[in-house]
Amino acid sequence: MTNNTKIDFIYLSEPDMIRAGVTDMPTCVDTMEEVFRLLYQGDYRMAGADNDSHGAMIMFSEESPFPGMPKPTADRRMMAMPAYLGGSFGTAGVKWYGSNIENRDRGLPRSILTFILNDADTGAPLAYMSANLLSAYRTGAVPGVGARHLARQDARVVGLVGPGVMGKTSIAAFMATCPDIDTIRVKGRGQKSLDDFKAWVAEHYPQITTVDIVDSLEEVVRGADIVTYCNSGKGGDPSTYPIVQREWVKPGAFLSMPSLCSLDEEMEQSGVRKVLDNTGLYQAWYREVPKPAHNYIPMIGVRFMDMMAEDTLTLEQLEDLGKIVAGDAPGRQSEDEIIILSVGGLPVEDVGWATVVYRNAIEKGIGVKLNLWDTPALK
Repeated sequence: MTNNTKIDFIYLSEPDMIRAGVTDMPTCVDTMEEVFRLLYQGDYRMAGADNDSHGAMIMFSEESPFPGMPKPTADRRMMAMPAYLGGSFGTAGVKWYGSNIENRDRGLPRSILTFILNDADTGAPLAYMSANLLSAYRTGAVPGVGARHLARQDARVVGLVGPGVMGKTSIAAFMATCPDIDTIRVKGRGQKSLDDFKAWVAEHYPQITTVDIVDSLEEVVRGADIVTYCNSGKGGDPSTYPIVQREWVKPGAFLSMPSLCSLDEEMEQSGVRKVLDNTGLYQAWYREVPKPAHNYIPMIGVRFMDMMAEDTLTLEQLEDLGKIVAGDAPGRQSEDEIIILSVGGLPVEDVGWATVVYRNAIEKGIGVKLNLWDTPALK
């Protein structure tokens, strides 16, 4: 038997990714739903001793004797996020994540992302991809999965903090799963981003007849059927994180939180259902950082880990989205229950969506073929 040692892979630029379907939100939501089934079944691996780590991050010091070393500015991250995903995917990959909020002053996105998709058997590269849209759409699709199972299906009003990329993709996912939405109340930092958001809504979702710009978190939350906080920010002091107060929240509301967030005491009580996108992710995060962990990782699911340490919450009171998707736990059970979903982001989501987009690209002949080698110089 003669082995074929030649390895080719494809490069997919951002325009290539768009042509291959990376912005197809309904399909992305369906893909993420399948990813969560596999998570619940255990047919996946991520980094860390328990295979649940978000990834490995480079940390920078406030003081360094080396003048060229980056400083830990807001949202400064350099991170590798590897994963394997089984089922119909059967692939592995890693997202390389560089982020600095000061990029915006250079006309660049806050985060600049690339992704390598690999054959899970040999480890050979299948594709090297532009990954900003890949990451944005898989992140937005998870709130869509949550809304499919946890929001009222007659939801009409969305309250949004942060009209940027994450806000737009979350709205796209909500529209894919709750088509009766016709009103958005949005709070943002700058007029330009708000104007851009309104133009984007008008172009893509003409069925949304009302986009109200509001000035306070209370106006975002009060009366909304779906609430989502998608603003960027820096961890450190939870008292500065955008808060949700129970008195603002409409009976039957679904809250999707993929960004920094805090809750008042009444929202932390047992009358509010608390769902995690993956329980193991938050447990891994909690092991990896100093305590209280919510000071360092501002996701609301990490606050739930701190509450467990404080004996104000038990693991049994937390619910797992994968278990709900698989049908082994209930979704929404009444018209009035309030449900909050913490969206932390998982490397397996990147692998799942990258695999779908890659297969589309191969089928359509999209991308540039590159050669790694015909025969390796070292064996």
